[in-house]
Amino acid sequence: MSAAPPDNDVLWARGIVKSHHGTPALRGISIGVREGEVLAVTGPRGSGKSTLLGCLSALLPVDKGEVWFNSAPVHTLGRAGRERLRRDRFGFVGSEPHLVPELTARENVALPLLLAGAGNKAAYTAADEWLERLDVGEVARQRPERLVRSQCQRIAVARALAPLPPVVFADDPTAPLHREASDQVLRILTSAARSHQLTLVLATHDPELVRFADRAVALVDGRLTAPAAPVPRGTAAPGTASASAVSATRR
Repeated sequence: MSAAPPDNDVLWARGIVKSHHGTPALRGISIGVREGEVLAVTGPRGSGKSTLLGCLSALLPVDKGEVWFNSAPVHTLGRAGRERLRRDRFGFVGSEPHLVPELTARENVALPLLLAGAGNKAAYTAADEWLERLDVGEVARQRPERLVRSQCQRIAVARALAPLPPVVFADDPTAPLHREASDQVLRILTSAARSHQLTLVLATHDPELVRFADRAVALVDGRLTAPAAPVPRGTAAPGTASASAVSATRR
C-alpha cells in the first residue's frame, strides 16, 4: 500500500523512473515540494531536469513510481485526466514561448482564463495587467510573428501567471533573455509566486538563478546528488537581490 504524501507537500513524488527510447532519464527520484515554495532544480544539460518537470506536471507519464498533487494520485491518471489537470491546475513556461501564432499577445495571455470559464472582461483585464508587469504591454495587440523572441518569452510568462494556478512549472524560462532581462523576469516570476502563494518549480542550468529560490535540488544523470537544502543566504551577485531579501517578500 502506498504511503500518503505529507500534508504540506503540494507535489510529492516517490521512486519515479522515466526513460526516453530506452535511455534512462530519471533513476528513482523522490522529492516533495511544499505549498507556496519556490524550488530550483539545477544540473547540467541532459541531467533530467526537463523530464522531472514533465513528470511532476503530468505532461509525461512515469514508467515507475508515484506522483501526487494535493494528496491525489497523478500517476494513475490516463491521458485525458492528465490534460485536464494541466489545464485546470498548472501553469507552464518553457525555454521556447510556444504562443498561438494566430492570436495577439493579449489573446494568448487571456486564452487559459477563457478556457477555464472566465468572462471576457476578467480575462482580458488580467491579460493586460500581466503584460504590463512583464514590460510588454505596448505589444498587446501584435501577433507573435511581429515580435522578437525575448518579447514572446515575456508573453509566455504572463500567460502562465495570469490564471494564478496553484503550481507554475518554469523550465529554463529565461533562456532567450540577456542577464539583466533574465533577472527582471525571474524577480517578477518569483515575487508573483510569493505574493499569491503559488508554488513555483524552476529548472535551470544557470547557478546564478538559484538565488531567487527558497530551496534547491541538484540532478546529475537522472539522480539527485544531494538532499534538498535551503539556498545559502547572502550569495547574490553584486548589484542583485540576495536570497534573504527575496525571501523577505513572503513575510
